[in-house]
Amino acid sequence: MRIGLLTEGGYPYVSGEAGLWCDRLVRGLGQHEFDVYALTRSERQEARGWVPLPPQVSRVRTASLWDAEDDGVVYGRRARRRFAEHYGELAATLSTTVPGQVPGAAGTVSRADSEAAPDQSALEADRFANALYGLAELARDEGGLPRALRSETAVRALERACRAPGAHRLAREARVPDLLAVAARLERALRPLSLDWYEDDGLGAVDLCHAASGGTAALPGLLARHFCEVPLLVTEYGVRLRAHYLTDPDSSPSIRALLAAFHGRLAAETYRRAALITPGNAHARRWQERCGADRAKLRTVHPGMDATPFVEAGESPECADPRTLVWVGRVEPAKDLVSLLHAFAEIRKEEPGARLRIVGGPADPEGAAYLAHCKGLAAQLFPDEADGPHAVGSNPVSFEETGGPELPSRADAYASGALVVLSSVVEGFPAGLVEAMFCGRATVSTDVGAVVEAIGGTGLVVPPRNPRALAEACVALLRDPERRARLGAAARARALELFTVEQNVAAFHGIYLDILSRTPARRVVLDETGEPVPFSAPAEGHVPGRWTESTARAAVRGGPGWATDAPVRATVRDPASEKTPAGTAGGPAPDASDMGPPAAVPLTAIDEPSAMASVPVTEGVR
Repeated sequence: MRIGLLTEGGYPYVSGEAGLWCDRLVRGLGQHEFDVYALTRSERQEARGWVPLPPQVSRVRTASLWDAEDDGVVYGRRARRRFAEHYGELAATLSTTVPGQVPGAAGTVSRADSEAAPDQSALEADRFANALYGLAELARDEGGLPRALRSETAVRALERACRAPGAHRLAREARVPDLLAVAARLERALRPLSLDWYEDDGLGAVDLCHAASGGTAALPGLLARHFCEVPLLVTEYGVRLRAHYLTDPDSSPSIRALLAAFHGRLAAETYRRAALITPGNAHARRWQERCGADRAKLRTVHPGMDATPFVEAGESPECADPRTLVWVGRVEPAKDLVSLLHAFAEIRKEEPGARLRIVGGPADPEGAAYLAHCKGLAAQLFPDEADGPHAVGSNPVSFEETGGPELPSRADAYASGALVVLSSVVEGFPAGLVEAMFCGRATVSTDVGAVVEAIGGTGLVVPPRNPRALAEACVALLRDPERRARLGAAARARALELFTVEQNVAAFHGIYLDILSRTPARRVVLDETGEPVPFSAPAEGHVPGRWTESTARAAVRGGPGWATDAPVRATVRDPASEKTPAGTAGGPAPDASDMGPPAAVPLTAIDEPSAMASVPVTEGVR
């Protein structure tokens, strides 16, 4: 089948988010054909180029979300009226208080309105959807939206919505600079509406759209479904709406409320239109359910990670230093290394010979400043110690990075210690923790994000921002090597069962087949009289080889690259045709012209749902 893979700031770019996960998925599904549609976030990302692409990637189309080029489209009077109407409706759904509205939208639910909440919420969801698709149809008719979205008409429509009766308090408090900032952010988020991806030679030709994240990345999938009836699959390892809540803390409350309303509405519409939703963990799943996702559409598929680099460390746990604790990751305030350093001060009181290796570097200036602060704190908490008057003192806390002679790789970092620590206060899916599990190391972690789901019962979990609890758990494992060994072995077995690339690829292969088996064929196949043939092109009908009895003709509306003008029919041999002309075994093979036509298999046998392969997904349990 032909898959349209939708990304934002990710694959196929070298520095993209979820790029490694998408690359593993594409390479693991060599039997399918992939078209990649990528939205980029920065000029730097585009300049760094793409990762090497496998042969199953037949096309890559990109669009920018960071530049502000003018599309040059000038609207006439009728088009301006259409834009003002649709954009005004969109703005109204973001600023109006709605009982029972989705998370992220402004407003709260009162008890007096609880009975009317479901109907009112559905009406507002339809209102947002109609405005969104109305803008998309306008962009298709007129050639683009960027100039209109940056126009004074858009800002005035947003202002009228915020000043209208019933608007949320934070929306009413928005000033002109706030409205300009919101309009600019909405223009970037709605830029996919103006792309030319939604024709029969674009996303209309794929069998399935797979969005590698929610938010703006899923917007092309919504439009492909709207214009071309292409089914949509949404995968989220980190919920975009949650990420919005955690970013832009310096923005005014009005800006944050209006943008949260937009992201909440877009998330609800994406979940409503998606054929299936695959969260990466139970933490993301709870967010999706709260945003309106139907539980019947949810299939938890854990991230797939390559266990090969960690095999050697996992098979030789005895090589670890029994007194060393290891922290591995990207240095940033959310990792809460300050609490870890204070916890290690308590550990040193109980275990004077313990050492802590902090392995990782910052990703931005904020991380660099935080790393400098942590180094200063470590120097203050642990002055250099020396065994004698002529010995050189050494700090029990070391700050290191991989790639050097001592720690060539992350596997070497995990292998250097007997205990791996995670001290984060914010975490999605803890990939570093899973790597430690591949290495067979016992872990002590804070209870954030999907940590409990990842480690199950194979490690110790403590509350975040609690150095004393973290220290007590670490001391307990440092003093009990047998317990460390048991936990490490159990952690490795769990990781190899749940979090490998193989299980991830197998799960998505089954999900692709599941979606297409329940999706009506978009290619209309006609019989001899010109009438449509129902169920003529099932999802499993594409099998390489020569086929006979092709008497019907097909009218293709879009479709994958391998689609032909003739329908595909599954056939079996007639047992009578296996006999030789003389009716005896071992006689000369009959000529093809002497054989009767093959007997067709009933369509009910092909389209029976029970014949489809089961979907090998794993449900996370917390």
